[in-house]
Amino acid sequence: MSVLGEDVRRCGSEVCGLTAVRRVAAMLDLDPSAFREGQPLPRGWQFIVLGGEARRSALRPDGFPGLGLPLPDLGLPRVVLGGRIVNYNDDIPIGAAVHRLSCLRSVERKKTTAGPAAIVTIEHELRIASALPPSVVEAQTYVLLSDQRAEERAVPAKRIQAEHRKIVVPDATLLFQYSVLGFNSHKIDIDRDYARDVEGLPDLVVNGGLTTLLMTEFLRSELRHVPTRIKTRHVAPLYCGRPITLVANRDGGGWWLSAFDDTGRIATEMEVHVQ
Repeated sequence: MSVLGEDVRRCGSEVCGLTAVRRVAAMLDLDPSAFREGQPLPRGWQFIVLGGEARRSALRPDGFPGLGLPLPDLGLPRVVLGGRIVNYNDDIPIGAAVHRLSCLRSVERKKTTAGPAAIVTIEHELRIASALPPSVVEAQTYVLLSDQRAEERAVPAKRIQAEHRKIVVPDATLLFQYSVLGFNSHKIDIDRDYARDVEGLPDLVVNGGLTTLLMTEFLRSELRHVPTRIKTRHVAPLYCGRPITLVANRDGGGWWLSAFDDTGRIATEMEVHVQ
């Protein structure tokens, strides 16, 4: 059942600043000095201009700030990222002013075996000056859940088959840096006591956006491909300090990337179209 009465929109502008770009590079253990104004922002790094500006008094109890728009208050205190679709129509130059239009596209209530839930989709358009079409269109889907403590879903392990693979171990420092760069204060990503004691999680959760970034960086830095469209689906959480296995396989003219947790269960799937 949809509960959205009308489009909710918010406009704004922000400079895709060189300092922020170089800090992303440093977080990814890349040479910050290799990035200069006028160069194209690596595709996948647009999260630095998608951070919200929610005042502390406006944060949800779980600390989630929203991304440009507040999530509706539906009496559902837990939120997880369900997936995203990103279309890259053009590059964003480092140092350019980026005009952003964020829109609450849909809110749909659900009844599940674990209790009430809702699916919320927020769409962002990132545009350079008055350029048409927008350089980047990103739709993010969030799942709002009841206050029941989190339970591990039974996601069966798969045999990992890969043309390319890489293992990453996200530590608390990486989670912190990503949260700061995206102005994310979601407590399950930064507050270990909250994650364990309130939401019943075993440890800090790796932000789904960070997982997506690690996957697009794998594509960019090691496979040497530039995405034109990505579609991700998050099916299980990943946790701080536990190895993540990133794999990539060709899929026709594109690529299919997956992220597996330390038990061999698939956590994130990504379909990629490339230039």
